[in-house]
Amino acid sequence: MCNCGKLSACGYGDCKDVSSNPQERNLGLAALTEALTFTKSRFDLVCRCKTKVYADNLPTTSVVIVFHNEAWSTLLRTVHSVINRSPRHMLEEIVLVDDASERDFLKRPLESYVKKLKVPVHVIRMEQRSGLIRARLKGAAASKGQVITFLDAHCECTVGWLEPLLARIKADRRTVVCPIIDVISDDTFEYMAGSDMTYGGFNWKLNFRWYPVPQREMDRRKGDRTLPVRTPTMAGGLFSIDRDYFQEIGTYDAGMDIWGGENLEISFRIWQCGGTLEIVTCSHVGHVFRKATPYTFPGGTGQIINKNNRRLAEVWMDEFKNFFYIISPGVTKVDYGDISSRLGLRRKLQCKPFSWYLENVYPDSQIPRHYFSLGEIRNVETNQCLDNMARKENEKVGIFNCHGMGGNQVFSYTANKEIRTDDLCLDVSKLNGPVTMLKCHHLKGNQLWEYDPVKLTLLHVNSNQCLDKATEEDSQVPSIRDCTGSRSQQWLLRNVTLPEIF
Repeated sequence: MCNCGKLSACGYGDCKDVSSNPQERNLGLAALTEALTFTKSRFDLVCRCKTKVYADNLPTTSVVIVFHNEAWSTLLRTVHSVINRSPRHMLEEIVLVDDASERDFLKRPLESYVKKLKVPVHVIRMEQRSGLIRARLKGAAASKGQVITFLDAHCECTVGWLEPLLARIKADRRTVVCPIIDVISDDTFEYMAGSDMTYGGFNWKLNFRWYPVPQREMDRRKGDRTLPVRTPTMAGGLFSIDRDYFQEIGTYDAGMDIWGGENLEISFRIWQCGGTLEIVTCSHVGHVFRKATPYTFPGGTGQIINKNNRRLAEVWMDEFKNFFYIISPGVTKVDYGDISSRLGLRRKLQCKPFSWYLENVYPDSQIPRHYFSLGEIRNVETNQCLDNMARKENEKVGIFNCHGMGGNQVFSYTANKEIRTDDLCLDVSKLNGPVTMLKCHHLKGNQLWEYDPVKLTLLHVNSNQCLDKATEEDSQVPSIRDCTGSRSQQWLLRNVTLPEIF
């Protein structure tokens, strides 16, 4: 066991002295202090995790790994790390599902290789390219363990990764658990520990995003970072679930194609239908994050992901699906198939509404639970609309000719008096601006705006100035000026009429 009295990188192998790292020796004093504080925090967490004792009678697990044209080295790195770093009596088997790979070494050579391993490893072949979702379903159906653990084909499990996951499921079979996902560089294959201070969320476009763990969750855990984090959503690649519970809640939506959206769909379903979704901070699994997907998507990536997201929105999001549709209006033209069985599943399981999920599971969601308007913000004098111009955090908000097509001109004026565009809020930090887009912090302050429905003004409360049209110096950026009551400071907040739903 590591000596937790020393500032050591109490990692997944041997201890090593942090000060021996030449990069850290070359840091400036302030940066070094910050790095050491961060390292000590992680060191404390890892050491405390190592002191935890788990029961011997934890459930067994089958590890299901789907691959498609995976490199030999990364696939076998995953398999060997599972075998070498899992207690043998807890590891029932490894199920490799080949999603129609074309590489010869993934055929008979792979089968011959895995037969020699000390853990049963079964190779199952999909007859044609079916995608992650259906391949995982086939692997799950063939597995025998009490728990199914899904991993991607380019991972590395660490020492002690499995026991914390199985212990949580033994305590409550309706708990679905994910490890902390560490980063393996796709350039050098260097292993870098991930953070226990982030959890899963999503934006208006239904893109999965990592966000800081909120204070309310830290308070619930009473500051004990070894306790699991309740996460609104999972990344989807790596998680464990009780076999019977996986069946009870409806496995995956088999109507979804290839990949995309399935992680949010199962996350919503777990929470809304009585389960719990957690990130177990004492479990670490590394993952190679590629800069771009190397796979082909029959029918096109956008079309498939839009179909999948449309299905999850129609089944689980109730009226809040409008946030997705007005910012991605093209989705409403996608044929998303028959969802009657999924709606039937929701009724059978007596699942809660999406408003309950936002209120109780994800109150800091980028989708506000209560809002006054959702659509364009149009200037009365110029007839132009606020537009995020696809700009990023810390950049100025834009203004452009109104096009009535949603997308970048969709803003929400919330019950908290924020002006939001996705997960960014209009913010003014000094007199006369500029008006920038910053992450919404829900603390009012520089993000508090008062809309007067009679005067049609948007007053920035902290500066006591009004949102105004663009200046001649910068024609594509709204300004902030002393309130005069002029038409250029009048704004119409209009709800976007949804395009015709296909």
